[in-house]
Amino acid sequence: MDMAIAPCGRKASPERLRRFIGAAATAGLLLVLAGCDADGGTDRADDGRPVVIAPGKPGEAARTLTPEQAAKEKPDDSPNAADHAYVQGMVEHHKQALTMSALAPQRASADGVKRLAERIAAAQGPEIGAMEKWLALHPAPAAGTGGHAHDHSVMPGMATEQQLKELAEASGVDFDGLFLKLMTAHHEGALKMAGEALAGGNNVAVEEMATEVVATQSAEIHRMRAMG
Repeated sequence: MDMAIAPCGRKASPERLRRFIGAAATAGLLLVLAGCDADGGTDRADDGRPVVIAPGKPGEAARTLTPEQAAKEKPDDSPNAADHAYVQGMVEHHKQALTMSALAPQRASADGVKRLAERIAAAQGPEIGAMEKWLALHPAPAAGTGGHAHDHSVMPGMATEQQLKELAEASGVDFDGLFLKLMTAHHEGALKMAGEALAGGNNVAVEEMATEVVATQSAEIHRMRAMG
């Protein structure tokens, strides 16, 4: 939700304002500094600290909170099983896309296919890095304590070993056609996985990653279908 800071004749100290805004942003609330007093300053809580105004629901009055209280009201976005499953699976999903894309510079004949493969590699390489960092910060439960082993070969859109072998052996227009076919299916599978994460996940960072995948790969599917 947007933040609004009421203008005042005299600015609050940078450090105090920075602490106030930081706590407010963390809480995800609409924040308003209390109105100016007669001499141009800002109202404060009894202990002199800035206050946070949390709007109530329609028909309810707003509440005045301390920054600490506002931070405690931040929604819990702890990763759940859907978040972990998505990130773990998408790392392997992206890696296969990189494997296929790496073949294009030497085996593709169409410049459009080569450029597409280059864009896929440029986007998905850094995304793998971001997802691996997320996994390091949020380790999944061990397999024996509620976690689950993953068979990545059955994820939506994954090419089979035989299909990868055929792609690696193809060249020219044959490579172009097979690459577009396999990569379109691969992207469609990624969209399905992202949709499941958006529907069942709880973590904001995972939601952002899945949303980016949907935006990027939807556009590339459209481009590949036009090329095919």
